[in-house]
Amino acid sequence: MYVPRPDRPTGDEQWRGFLRRYPFGQLVAAGLGRAVPVISPTPFVLEPDDTVLLHLATPNPIWAAIEENPLVVLAVIGDIAHIPGPWKAIGDENPALGVPTQYYGAVQVTARVELLPSPDDAVDVLRRTIDAFEVAEDLVDPREHASKLPGIRAARLHPQSVLAKFKFGGNVDVAHRLAVAERLAERGEPGDSEARQALLDL
Repeated sequence: MYVPRPDRPTGDEQWRGFLRRYPFGQLVAAGLGRAVPVISPTPFVLEPDDTVLLHLATPNPIWAAIEENPLVVLAVIGDIAHIPGPWKAIGDENPALGVPTQYYGAVQVTARVELLPSPDDAVDVLRRTIDAFEVAEDLVDPREHASKLPGIRAARLHPQSVLAKFKFGGNVDVAHRLAVAERLAERGEPGDSEARQALLDL
């Protein structure tokens, strides 16, 4: 992923906050000698120490690729908004000369996978997942589903590097960013409010 200077994160908390806000991504495992990688959509939990917990179905072909090569990429994208070219013009500028673009945030975590093979590990990961996505008191403990545990495998991802991109008009001046922010507020399509806030936070 190409990340020009205006799109670089302001610090680690920016990409951490992004992953907490969008805890669903694509897990990519290259394996060894494969023509194409195995890609699996998955929810995940970002831990306070920056490791990532996840679980997937036992038959998922990604496990074989991970056993061949434990280095994977977790890719997450969000805050997506199309910016029409005319929105980029202010004052006497010709709207027809505006260059359309996409605003978005993207984080790619390269990580080493630690497989968590025991049923107790799987239960722990399920508990953390419930804590992150559910009201825990509304559900029984995952151990109550002991007969179903063989159907999943759990893993912990240990990040080796993080590449983050936040493309929200950092290459233009404040006046142009505010003009786009106003248009995003007026349009109100999915992703617009998040992109607008990211733009205003620059």
